[in-house]
Amino acid sequence: MKALYALSSHMLRLLDPERAHGLTIEALQWGLGPHAPESRDPRLAVKLFGLDFPNPIGLAAGFDKNGDVPDAMLKAGFGFAEVGTTTPRPQEGNPRPRIFRLPAHEAVINRLGFNNKGHDAMLARLKRRQGRGGIVGVNLGANKDSEDRAADYVKGIETFEGLASYFTINISSPNTPGLRALQSRAALEDLITRVLSARKSAVPVLLKIAPDLIEEELADIAGVCLQTGIDGIIVSNTTIARDGLVSGAHADETGGLSGKPLFAPSTAVLRRMRELTEGKLPLVGVGGVSSGRDAYAKIRAGASLVQLYTAMTFQGPGLVQEIACELSALLKADGFASVAEAVGADVPLRRS
Repeated sequence: MKALYALSSHMLRLLDPERAHGLTIEALQWGLGPHAPESRDPRLAVKLFGLDFPNPIGLAAGFDKNGDVPDAMLKAGFGFAEVGTTTPRPQEGNPRPRIFRLPAHEAVINRLGFNNKGHDAMLARLKRRQGRGGIVGVNLGANKDSEDRAADYVKGIETFEGLASYFTINISSPNTPGLRALQSRAALEDLITRVLSARKSAVPVLLKIAPDLIEEELADIAGVCLQTGIDGIIVSNTTIARDGLVSGAHADETGGLSGKPLFAPSTAVLRRMRELTEGKLPLVGVGGVSSGRDAYAKIRAGASLVQLYTAMTFQGPGLVQEIACELSALLKADGFASVAEAVGADVPLRRS
């Protein structure tokens, strides 16, 4: 079976990236994805936000923009799946081509621009899966031409509350002009206050930040998150930096870089956010995770959960099972009985 997925992944990489992604979603809708064994490893179980995660490995937003295949990805072995980014109105996104593979780096550059079918399409899909169980988060964005972007996030809460296991406020994509300005202190305070006020239940709300922030910006974000009572932070989105990339085909394309080159900078920001929040806020580590050892490094840097997407482009959807097995072995080797015991092991906090 692994050889079959390796062959299909190789064939898909011969196609235009966006076409290949579309075919992958169609195949998953037809039930052609991998199925993980039913048995669960208690060492990997995580209880967080009032939710019971069978394992800490999640599907990052961007893979399933319209909520087409969350259940297929849960069956593949993910402990949770995040759908979106979804915006109130349908959006075409930026002109094509807008996804570029960098195989030598196991990386991708995208400048999609929140292309999606809008809230109504996502709502219909999530209503159809009600009662199926599994943790499915909804990643919320704002329309490019919105006059009040904070209102778009509020509308997302109002639309999907009761259907989403948690929400992610995505203000860190580099592909919507001006969006990252919402990470500034005053704008962020207003946004989070409005979003949390829109909740009618205790559904968790997380903030997804960029990896390209300077120390002052990180400190402001940490302060606002602690002050407003948001439930957690996802570190991080794609980067506009190109450190370590060799020049060549697509390396100079504009957009957000994901994959292996993002691992080190995103993990550095993760460590710093653990320090700045003094371990008081749960963190989700994302960026460059392609192995159990990568996931373990994120956990030891402060992440209670991890997410991945780009690595599947090069290794196929069966990767999640391999990561889970390796992560379990690493926890056991270091004497940790659970993921929670290992969180922040490499980032000791100063006692006040």
